[in-house]
Amino acid sequence: QVQLVESGGGLVQAGGSLRLSCVASGRTFSDYAMGWFRQAPGKEREFVAAISWSGISTYYQDSVKGRFTISRDNAKNTVSLQMNSLKPEDTAVYYCAAERTIGDPVYVYWYDYHNWGQGTQVTVSS
Repeated sequence: QVQLVESGGGLVQAGGSLRLSCVASGRTFSDYAMGWFRQAPGKEREFVAAISWSGISTYYQDSVKGRFTISRDNAKNTVSLQMNSLKPEDTAVYYCAAERTIGDPVYVYWYDYHNWGQGTQVTVSS
């Protein structure tokens, strides 16, 4: 199993930016496709963005396209989510997820992932 630790959450005003990071340990990071999910109070966990192990392929939820960017640094065992133009509806706990892969896919469904971080709170005030 790979261990995941998120950081970078916080309180920001609408229109502001945050950068989330997720550091992995315990396994070879480049064996894993990575994803970010979020869960707001009273709502189901939803997909935000995903990246293949090579970083070549990325995929985003429609509501964050053009505002969020997922990236990874395999040398530093880190995946990041740059969030710009934040909106109050982006408020949620954000989770990093990892899944060991064969090939170079991206995974967009929560049930595709078997390794999760503890989450980091993002709050966007209006």
